[in-house]
Amino acid sequence: MTDTTTTRGSSGPRGPGGPISALDDRLDGLVGLAALILAVNVAGAVPAVLGGPDSAWFAALTKPAIYPPSWLFGVVWTALFTLSAVAVWLLVRAEPSAARRLALGAFVLQFAFNVAWTPTFFAFQRIAAALAIIVVLAVLLAGTVAAFARVDRRAAALLVPYLAWVCFAAVLNYRFLALN
Repeated sequence: MTDTTTTRGSSGPRGPGGPISALDDRLDGLVGLAALILAVNVAGAVPAVLGGPDSAWFAALTKPAIYPPSWLFGVVWTALFTLSAVAVWLLVRAEPSAARRLALGAFVLQFAFNVAWTPTFFAFQRIAAALAIIVVLAVLLAGTVAAFARVDRRAAALLVPYLAWVCFAAVLNYRFLALN
């Protein structure tokens, strides 16, 4: 019997740990990595562009003492979204499994909460609701890190700074609520 699988990087059906579907195949190389980085950063940035901290309402709020310089948010979120995209890319490259599907699903779920926070806080001006969202986000993100660790520990490690920042952002959100 002849083995028809091939190794990663060569043409053929699939090597151990290689792509298992057309989507996996498209996201497998550096072009796929770049596409994921772009997609995650755009999806994460759109809510801030549509209704972010440049409003008169936000300018009038009392800022907590721990509030970082405004320019830092764009830098940090770009870095965190980029790390997240690399983590997803590592999972896409992993052997298909129920654990991989669960981890990718967890990522999508937590990301939906991340995207929901910005309009809730800035556009709808609901500081308490935003706090509830970010607390749920932190819990979901911790679960996502654990799910990623079952598939690829490097991918999980790339999400740890994101979790740390979300926890800080939750404290910051709480301070906004307490002061305003």
